[in-house]
Amino acid sequence: MIELDWIWGLIGGLIIGCGAAVYLLGNGRIMGASGILGGLVDGTGRNLRVERMFFVAALVIAPAILIFFSGRPADTNLTGNVLLVAIAGLLVGAGTRIGNGCTSGHGVCGISRLSPRGIVSTLIYIFAGAMMVVGLRAIMGGL
Repeated sequence: MIELDWIWGLIGGLIIGCGAAVYLLGNGRIMGASGILGGLVDGTGRNLRVERMFFVAALVIAPAILIFFSGRPADTNLTGNVLLVAIAGLLVGAGTRIGNGCTSGHGVCGISRLSPRGIVSTLIYIFAGAMMVVGLRAIMGGL
């Protein structure tokens, strides 16, 4: 029997793409999750605070609803080391600020608009992520 786990990635990608299209068509702005959250955290998005709060709430509530109805996945490949997860999250947050965007802004919206900056940024963070995985596996023997 053929493994069908990839279908969840396809469905998730379609949902993110549709969400980005709706956000762009409805608001005329790019759906960059890190920029939306960053504007809430640093105060630069005060004029759109309610919209940003609803967006971030939906990012938390949607997976919670999915888990409630379908159950928690048996294998997520996420380490049980909470400190490692926290450090990784902080590094991702710092990287999105330094790179002026994240996977939803550069990867989904940038590439779909054929933005050179989005394409180059996506190639750089994919390469950097792959090198980190290779390096950490070589040093630590896997995570």
